[in-house]
Amino acid sequence: MTAVPHLEDLGDVAGKRVLVRTDFNVPLVDGEITDDLRIRAALPTLRWLQESGAEVTAMSHLGRPKGEPNPEYDMAPVRDHLSTLLPGVKLLDNLRFDPGETANDPAFVERLVNRQDLYVNDAFGASHRAHASIVGPPMHLPSAAGRLLAKEVEVLMGVRNDARRPFVAIMGGSKVSDKVAIIEALSERVDTLLVGGGMAFTFFAAMGHSVGNSLLEESMIDYCRELLKSDRPIKLPSDITALGPGGQLFDPSAGGEVRQVGQSVPEGWMGVDIGPGTAAEFSDIIAEAQTVLWNGPLGVFEDPRFEAGTKHVAHAVAEGRGFSVVGGGDSAAAAKQFGVAEEMDHVSTGGGAALELLEKGDLPGLQALRGEYA
Repeated sequence: MTAVPHLEDLGDVAGKRVLVRTDFNVPLVDGEITDDLRIRAALPTLRWLQESGAEVTAMSHLGRPKGEPNPEYDMAPVRDHLSTLLPGVKLLDNLRFDPGETANDPAFVERLVNRQDLYVNDAFGASHRAHASIVGPPMHLPSAAGRLLAKEVEVLMGVRNDARRPFVAIMGGSKVSDKVAIIEALSERVDTLLVGGGMAFTFFAAMGHSVGNSLLEESMIDYCRELLKSDRPIKLPSDITALGPGGQLFDPSAGGEVRQVGQSVPEGWMGVDIGPGTAAEFSDIIAEAQTVLWNGPLGVFEDPRFEAGTKHVAHAVAEGRGFSVVGGGDSAAAAKQFGVAEEMDHVSTGGGAALELLEKGDLPGLQALRGEYA
């Protein structure tokens, strides 16, 4: 069960002081915000509360300041930008400046809710963490999900429990170990699980192929071997784009030949992207899907020499007839880089939270809003 109370369930908020947990963990370079998507994503909730007459105080973490104030993670740039987008909304200091946030310290929760009347959680990207600002306030205040959180739950649970078929999941990224749970969960639900990225080489090793200098998790080889022996609908790349000896990622001037190989990578070579044949095969499968879930790049797309696989698949997802969901993180960054983010049906704001919700069907933050977190 994941149904959570919505803003309207709070009743008349006019004159009420409302504490809103947002996810303003935006990228900063030299104190400048380089992407304000997460701030803009919270505006519908903040604006609704403000226009309904509430006094709104937002709170968020930013980076990993390790439980003490750190100028590098000061909320001032976020506070200034928020004031231009929606004047009148207060923003507390970085929650993680206090060790009580990650420790879920009851005393820190008490300080957060002091003199507040209501609580709203709109930080989907942090709702898989049992932190003070996520699970604490609902124990003290009438609480509800913000617009963003409610939308994420609606879309992701719809995909999890009632996806139209064929249902295709694309799983990329570097490590099998990071995604064991979601691989297990999805491979039992989807019609096809397309696997790419660095994790593919551990599967290749499990099949007896050489992987050269490619990323490899030796501790996961047996797991991958057993998974491949099962009836799970897993499809691996048929060809790989590899970088030859002497080559360096992100430095074309270092040399190193770039060419396609099969599922075996020669000694001294490094597999860094799915090949054109695989990109075409994956795209054909995606084109027939009614539901597509994409989490993780298919190669080192940040290096222009190895962006082709991820770019091809990103366009296939965007152009396909199926309902498309991008699971946040690097996938969202890739969709934006290749100009197709606006064509996706849903781009999640929380990579880890999205995967955990798809895997388990619930999150600590949702349990807290239902009064069920203990």
